Amino acid sequence: MYHFATVLSTLLASSLPASLAAPGTPSSPSAQNTAPFTPAGGIGTAANATPPVYHPLSDFDFQSMNLALNQEWIELDLFHHALAQFSVEEFEAAGINADDRFLIEFMADQEVGHATMLTNILGPTAAKPCNYTYPFTTVRGFVDFCQKLTRFGESGVYGFLEHLDSRPSAELLLQSITTEARQQMIFRQFEGLFPMPIWFTPGITQSMAWTLLSPYIAHCPAENPHIVFQNFPALNITNNPSAIPLINSSLENSTLPAITHNRSIPLSKPGFQLDLTWEKPGKITGYDGLYTTNTSAGPAQFVAWISQLNTTYTPLFNISADGTSGSTLQPGDLIFGNGSAPLINGTLFIAITDNNTFVTPFNMSLLNTHIVAGPAMYQSG
Repeated sequence: MYHFATVLSTLLASSLPASLAAPGTPSSPSAQNTAPFTPAGGIGTAANATPPVYHPLSDFDFQSMNLALNQEWIELDLFHHALAQFSVEEFEAAGINADDRFLIEFMADQEVGHATMLTNILGPTAAKPCNYTYPFTTVRGFVDFCQKLTRFGESGVYGFLEHLDSRPSAELLLQSITTEARQQMIFRQFEGLFPMPIWFTPGITQSMAWTLLSPYIAHCPAENPHIVFQNFPALNITNNPSAIPLINSSLENSTLPAITHNRSIPLSKPGFQLDLTWEKPGKITGYDGLYTTNTSAGPAQFVAWISQLNTTYTPLFNISADGTSGSTLQPGDLIFGNGSAPLINGTLFIAITDNNTFVTPFNMSLLNTHIVAGPAMYQSG
């Protein structure tokens, strides 16, 4: 197993400027300070800085924010769809009362705001709403799908936000994605899961987010921009832990809606064997038959666990002769070593890779060329 946590903590400590490495030492005054009581440095903080312009400055900007807009549109449709699909009695049986349903409606209103903001940035060629398909038939399934969709929506933006050329646009997108983070926590509470069982929220690449999103988009207006990011072959965890059936379990492990549940029995733990299957490249995915899965990776060898600050690897075993199934064991790493928190917790991402390439949160895109299949969302807790 590749232990990345210790390496990252060392990198973080060794990369601090000398003035920050010794707490309590004031920084030296600088003639280059941009304004009174403002340290030197920073981007766009000077009084004579160019006024911010909120539009894409590169194709990378446009494509990244257009992908985020597609995410906002499906969330808007999803929340309205469920409120219309299920009866009051079905919601009440799942512990979702009238106040909770009003909150879901308000979250849909938030998506109107997010989609409007991104459309204004992108201009007349921004994506329009599409038709969608959903994998749930019950209220509990809806809530579970929402907490996963908002997780990869949030993580998908974190993965590219700091790489945008347009820093003003990044600031607006940051203000919307922090709201989505709260939505994800609320849906975890609706599912009876511990609301925030992690120290850090991971980022994923646009190709990873698009791979997770595209299967749920059925049809889009012909004028919608083609999304250029890669669709990886799909990965399935055949024995993925789930909170959906736990609504009728014992009180000590109940997952009825609550502000928080300190459940005594975890959904998974280190050493849990995941059984995995994955598709070969070349399958049509996404909307209107316009996208095909592909990969440039070699044979499957590892599972990458993208969680919190770290990407760590576990070896695949029991790999089938055709190279489309295998197993691995959940790692037991800690974020910063002894005395810190478990690396694997909450709703996270795994992918099949051809090697154990070292990546950090800022250069996660280096992993794209090594992904055989995935990511899939693993429900650790």
